This record gives sequence, C-alpha cells and structure tokens, in this order.
Amino acid sequence: MMFERFPVFFAALWWGSLSAIGFVAVPMLFAHLPTPALAGFMAAKLFAAQTWISIACCAFLLVFSKRKHAEKLEQWAQAAIGFVIAGMLLALLVQYGVSPKIVARENLKLWHSVGTGMYALQWLCAAIVLWRVAGARKPA
Repeated sequence: MMFERFPVFFAALWWGSLSAIGFVAVPMLFAHLPTPALAGFMAAKLFAAQTWISIACCAFLLVFSKRKHAEKLEQWAQAAIGFVIAGMLLALLVQYGVSPKIVARENLKLWHSVGTGMYALQWLCAAIVLWRVAGARKPA
C-alpha cells in the first residue's frame, strides 16, 4: 500500500534536509559570503526553515506511526517513536531557545556550542529513525 512508504519518505526528508543544511549549505555560506555577519544572518534563516521541515516530517511520522483503529504502533514506530519526539523537541529548543541567544550575540561561544550539539543530536535522532523505518519489515 502507498501509505506504508510515507514513513520512509518523511524520515529520509528529515535526515537529508538536516544533512544538506548542516554539512553543505551553512559551511558554504561562511566560505563564500563576504562577511561572517552576513553568513550568520543567512544561516539563521536556513536553520529556521529547517526547523519547520523537521517539525513537519516528525508530525507526519507521528501520524503514520499507528494505523486507524489499530491497537499497536507500527513495527518501525515501536523502535523509533521516542527518537521522533526527541528530534522534534530538539528542533523546537534550538529554534526558540538557543537561536535567539545566538542572534542576540549573548555568550556566543557557549550558545553556538549548545546549538551545534543539539543540532547534531537531532541529526542522530533522524538517522536512527531513518535506519529503523527503512529496516522495518512486515511479518509474512
């Protein structure tokens, strides 16, 4: 059935978008824009957009974690639901807790390190979810 493929799609979109923004787009901004301030401004915009991608992907994963009228979670969700919720919470905490501190240039080194660590943890959550969703098999 078509809906069985959606969790793989949303897990891949979540992990892939985190990877593209964090490992490619933002480093390219700092390498090619004329000032670090401009690169930081653009990076903040990309990370904000990434937050909404993460929230949407996690929300869809939660929706598809259980079929209508089913008593149990889907097989993949039994092993991954905690990582979906943790990833969503990390995205929200980075966007609304850490990013404003970085933009305000408050204790920049500390908040940048906290934000980087939380982004890395979110990336790890997305990777675990993708691994578990892609590896889930229907019983024969």
